Amino acid sequence: MFTGLMRTMILYILIIAGVRLMGKRQVGELEPSELVLSLIIADLASVPMQDYGIPLLTGIVPILTLMSLTMILSVLTMKSVRFRAVLCGRPSIIVQNGTLDQKEMAKTRLTLDELLEELRCKGYTDLSQIKYAILETNGQLSVLPFANQKPPTARDLKVSVEEGGLPRVVVSDGRLLEGNLKLLGHDRPWLDRQLTQRGCRDVSQVFLLLVDETDAVYFAKKES
Repeated sequence: MFTGLMRTMILYILIIAGVRLMGKRQVGELEPSELVLSLIIADLASVPMQDYGIPLLTGIVPILTLMSLTMILSVLTMKSVRFRAVLCGRPSIIVQNGTLDQKEMAKTRLTLDELLEELRCKGYTDLSQIKYAILETNGQLSVLPFANQKPPTARDLKVSVEEGGLPRVVVSDGRLLEGNLKLLGHDRPWLDRQLTQRGCRDVSQVFLLLVDETDAVYFAKKES
């Protein structure tokens, strides 16, 4: 039992390391090479986890080899545009100036139903509103509408808007994060005043307290 536990923990740590090499991505955002790496590593790790008769190195060595190969490929894709295009592919323009490119759809094997579904998910039902729809290398569809279809910004409306800054967590589930409080330029008496104004005696009664650079406070009290 102990042997199986240790083997599983070692392989699990290796798999986590392999996933971390690919960066913080969701499954749908993986490049083809990254998706293949994930599938192979999971398969290699599952065999020595289940069969204790197989040496642990049988799973570790291929996984380490794949990780090393991934690092090499990452460096090559950064250095060479051509290699990046071969390994990751190129984005495809599916809609241009409101017109479908049927050849690109056939090339990427994107059906009309799939395209319309993706557009609806992004809030577009009229192709004439779209200047560009680009199928990215990770399979996601990027939609760029015509300028007159974009919502107006504060600059367009010539409205002055105050910057809010980055909110920082000061209290999280009853725990005070003193480092963030100091970064915001405040001390414990300031925090105590904020809590008193909101009917709390101490931080143990606070579920979440966010403060941004303009001292705007978001407060959520713990539910009893």
